[in-house]
Amino acid sequence: MRPFAFDSPATAEEAVLAVAGEPSAVFLGGGTNLVDHLKLGIARPARVIDVTGVTPAGIREEDDGGLVIGAGTRNSDLAADPRIRERCPVLAEALLSGASPQLRNMATVGGNPLQRTRCVYFQDVTTPCNKRSPGSGCSAFGGYTRHHAILGASDQCAATHPSDMAVALMALDAHVRVVGPAGERVLPFGELHRSPGEHPERDTVLDHGELITEITLPPVPWSRRSAYRKVRDRASYAFALVSVAAALSLSDGRIGDIRVAFGGVAHKPWRASRAEQVLRGARPGDDVFRSAAEAEFTDARPLEGIDGGNAFKIPLATRTLTAVLRHLTAEGDAR
Repeated sequence: MRPFAFDSPATAEEAVLAVAGEPSAVFLGGGTNLVDHLKLGIARPARVIDVTGVTPAGIREEDDGGLVIGAGTRNSDLAADPRIRERCPVLAEALLSGASPQLRNMATVGGNPLQRTRCVYFQDVTTPCNKRSPGSGCSAFGGYTRHHAILGASDQCAATHPSDMAVALMALDAHVRVVGPAGERVLPFGELHRSPGEHPERDTVLDHGELITEITLPPVPWSRRSAYRKVRDRASYAFALVSVAAALSLSDGRIGDIRVAFGGVAHKPWRASRAEQVLRGARPGDDVFRSAAEAEFTDARPLEGIDGGNAFKIPLATRTLTAVLRHLTAEGDAR
């Protein structure tokens, strides 16, 4: 056991100052990721700051129809909310595909996008890992690569981001409100996470002591015609090999607005901008769906490994994207 101080501040501002003032301090929300890291020896904080009582919980509706989700909202409550299920089915489906009911009852909206990779080498403190111990090396190269990145990796790290919810939020053009020592700021969700580059130990652009307080979903009509599909090694309680979140509108038999994001293929939720460009204005069909995937994976860099490598993710992602888009553009789909 490694002792640490534990505090429950009265306000978010107090929580921020407590973490900002201690380099090894951390926030505690639902604890579904942090507690594992404490047990594994990955995280060794000197101080743990409980924010469950100071981050807002629940969903409120803006005058323009947008939805503001408090960071303290439990994943299970968000997935069950009728407004989310009706207006943003991709988000409800993503949440319900993650973890287990017990974990969803504990996990928070603010913590979910900040969970860390489940790379086996990151979680094994006996192996070199640049994300856990910068400069020590990356054991994934030439090792087990089935769950690793094919897009956006660097020679320092090929880990993938594990969150399902984050992939859906990427496809919904969500925004994140954070409070920190310097005050509040709002980020597009697509700018929250970063590629590994030379500093894979940094998962996001947040500074130490910054705390997510709200996530906003804009009032976009195309979010109602949306879906999430996750491909994994078992039917539940497993992380994605590949996942797809998509939202779109149809007009005169053509695809209008469209958003596509992939999970399980990169260090961060991956916005498929090249695929969107191919699809926007096109008539739906498997050929154009496959062409969109081909365009997105032009720069993919599959890894070789002792498990056979992860080149299989390219055709798997292509088939998954095709299936999701086929569903969303099918005649008679009420969404």
